[in-house]
Amino acid sequence: MKRSIVIIEDDTDIAQSIRYNLEQEGSFVVTITTTGEAGLRTVLEHPPNLILLDLNLPLMSGFEICRRLRREESTSHVPIIMLTARTDETDKIHGLGLGADDYVTKPFSVRELMARINAILRRTEGSTAAIYDDGTLFIDYSHFIVRCQGAEINLTRKEFALLKLLAQSKGRVLTREYLLDRVWGIDYDGETRTLDVHIRRVRQKLGIEGYIETAVGIGYRFVEASKPVEADKAPVKATKTSKKP
Repeated sequence: MKRSIVIIEDDTDIAQSIRYNLEQEGSFVVTITTTGEAGLRTVLEHPPNLILLDLNLPLMSGFEICRRLRREESTSHVPIIMLTARTDETDKIHGLGLGADDYVTKPFSVRELMARINAILRRTEGSTAAIYDDGTLFIDYSHFIVRCQGAEINLTRKEFALLKLLAQSKGRVLTREYLLDRVWGIDYDGETRTLDVHIRRVRQKLGIEGYIETAVGIGYRFVEASKPVEADKAPVKATKTSKKP
């Protein structure tokens, strides 16, 4: 089955060149939009398998599009590769912080871009699976079951929701704002420290360092790891899953 890609790029020569190379592979269906508003509308109406997003767009910037897509349930996990002539490190950090999966600066090699697209799609193909299982950590998303090194881990509902979001976005930094919006609700106006406390408790209960990595000043990222927790970071006593919101 062919995978769909939406290109949001106002330079038609670049967009057509990318589409030609993707379609030559025979496994992609490509849609091109040339404005931010049209691109956002297209993606929200029919979420694709991947988005190529220019930053300097008329009417709406690529940063704003990325921010909006990450807030929507239907597009929160769709991979985004940002394309831009901006080479400033601050812009790259900002883009990745908003939830982009990769950042490619112009001019770029089409062959390299194709390799990045295929690598991201391989990595994210299992993101919608019903479970996560790497031999050490097991998560059943539908039945709220978590086991680490064979031992069942009892998480509260919000702890489980955080772990699920991070695991389903493996390798991608999720911003603090995004995590708070998705777990506590967009209207949450409490202290952001609440997120840090919950993340720390999930780490302690798992008893394994490295699964939840801190992106300083941005948020958190899920990565595979297997290093035991040190003695002074012993797991807290697990509590039964609470059904309270």
